[in-house]
Amino acid sequence: MSAGMKVGAVVITMGNRPDELRALLDSVAKQDGDPVRVVVVGNGSPVPDVPEGVKTVELPENLGIPGGRNVGIEAFGPSGRDVDILLFLDDDGLLAHTDTAELCRKAFADDPSLGIISFRIADPDTGVTQRRHVPRLRASDPMRSSRVTTFLGGANAVRTQVLAEVGGLPDEFFYAHEETDLAWRALDAGWMIDYRSDMVLYHPTTAPSRHAVYHRMVARNRVWLARRNLPAPLVPVYLGVWLLLTLLRRPSGPALKAWFGGFKEGWTSPCGPRRPMKWRTVWRLTRLGRPPVI
Repeated sequence: MSAGMKVGAVVITMGNRPDELRALLDSVAKQDGDPVRVVVVGNGSPVPDVPEGVKTVELPENLGIPGGRNVGIEAFGPSGRDVDILLFLDDDGLLAHTDTAELCRKAFADDPSLGIISFRIADPDTGVTQRRHVPRLRASDPMRSSRVTTFLGGANAVRTQVLAEVGGLPDEFFYAHEETDLAWRALDAGWMIDYRSDMVLYHPTTAPSRHAVYHRMVARNRVWLARRNLPAPLVPVYLGVWLLLTLLRRPSGPALKAWFGGFKEGWTSPCGPRRPMKWRTVWRLTRLGRPPVI
């Protein structure tokens, strides 16, 4: 059954890392089993030279990470229906092993309820996995695989049936928390998410705040995430907890100013359709170790 599952890969690029992109595409081409079909999306930029057989789409403007990935999904047909599984990979990443696509095929074939797989991200030089790259609260042991409630945006595999059922990533988020929005919708529809330590993407260690818009986007999208997906009584609890956690981390003055600006924007700007999750999904998230208040 797993042998018949078709795998595609979506990579978005700003065109500024041609060597890293080529290395990633080479690692995808080396995957065991049937060849992985690849689409590279130039997000407001030309696509560098890519190997023969790789499809490219060049967008006239930067649509953000979720918008660019959604274009990549549609390049495989509506909701990616031309394949059974889509890998989403950062353009400066590298698949560490040649069996990742086959492991994905087997995992999805063996578990019909499995909708999304989050890969382990490791530094290519040290092999270290940062705590923030383990998508659960108990993150001290990155080598432990488990059920989780969210996934890593640039190192994952999604069953395309999930996308057909619950929709793609939220375009309006542009950057930050778009994965959790999709994860919550998938969980609410009955799908499960796994973190797999044996599926590895090498990626250089970086700080998320390297992006100039990081603090504003994180705060704005956190509010949007709650407004779109949580039952009304949980919205103030969830956002209150994150406000407290942000203050406890003692960000710099400029960072805190940007954060509060984004927090206000999250309340005053449209966030897309509101579809609050069922209370049984809240209980499922709780049982999985991450109640939707943190």
